[in-house]
Amino acid sequence: MSRIDDEAAAWVVRRASGRMDAAAEARFAAWCEADARHQGAFLRAEAAWLALGEAQGLSLACAPRKGVSRRLLLTGAAAASLAALAGIGVWRGQMRLATKRGELRNVPLQDKSLAAINTDSQIEVAMTSRARHVELVKGEAWFQVAKNPEAPFVVAAGDVRVRAVGTAFSVRRHDHGADVLVTEGVVETWRASAPDKLTRLSAGDSAFVPYQDAATVKVAYQPAEVTRKLAWREREIILRQETLSDAAAEFNRYNDVQIVIADPALGRERLVGGFHVDQPDSFARAVHAALDAPVSISDAQIVIGTMESSHS
Repeated sequence: MSRIDDEAAAWVVRRASGRMDAAAEARFAAWCEADARHQGAFLRAEAAWLALGEAQGLSLACAPRKGVSRRLLLTGAAAASLAALAGIGVWRGQMRLATKRGELRNVPLQDKSLAAINTDSQIEVAMTSRARHVELVKGEAWFQVAKNPEAPFVVAAGDVRVRAVGTAFSVRRHDHGADVLVTEGVVETWRASAPDKLTRLSAGDSAFVPYQDAATVKVAYQPAEVTRKLAWREREIILRQETLSDAAAEFNRYNDVQIVIADPALGRERLVGGFHVDQPDSFARAVHAALDAPVSISDAQIVIGTMESSHS
């Protein structure tokens, strides 16, 4: 999905959830008027919402262009939305969502929540009137959860569980546990094998929850770090004293052209800066300028440093 489609999906969810005050309505109106493509994108997003059977009572503020039938616009949007939903599998009231490497997707869920799905990730969603369950099969996703105290929203990542009622948080699955970052409200996390050991996180908190020992969960209040780690939602990688090796690994999550650090000592150098996720070549050139490191760029890979280098 394009950036405009992502923005449109976010507006549909926000309007449907009732979280629109006068200032938000003004921003929405300005967004609609800023570009004719915004109106079509909003209609496509609403059609996808309607296809999930959750848009009853939603009224459009993006008015159709003069002289064009609203019915025709909506019909065309519904057809377009089928193509947009081609990567979404739906079965027995459940939904499977997946992204390829480098693909980021914002998807409205059946309960009017929003899922932002990072690169090379997969979630499986199952919802009823009393329970909302999301399985993070792999990768990372951020959720803006619609409030419904009667149906807790639970994300499972391996043995890790994260529960919320109405909040916003992300979960990233690793081989040995999961990262949990909270941007709004409060969540509870635990291991399925130790359900009596709950850890509570509030907005700005982050924690790594291991699969093996729930007692080792440490919560840190790091609002700036939470924001940095979630910059992928804007297709950005923000570095604040991360090592070159860690930065390269982050770029490699999004790109087929992989960055190779030839010199381990060089990989320990720390960097500060901001880059688009899909511009590893620009990052490599910035490294060359900052560290005077040799860089070789080809269609297959980007090599930074040489085995003969001796950076400290």
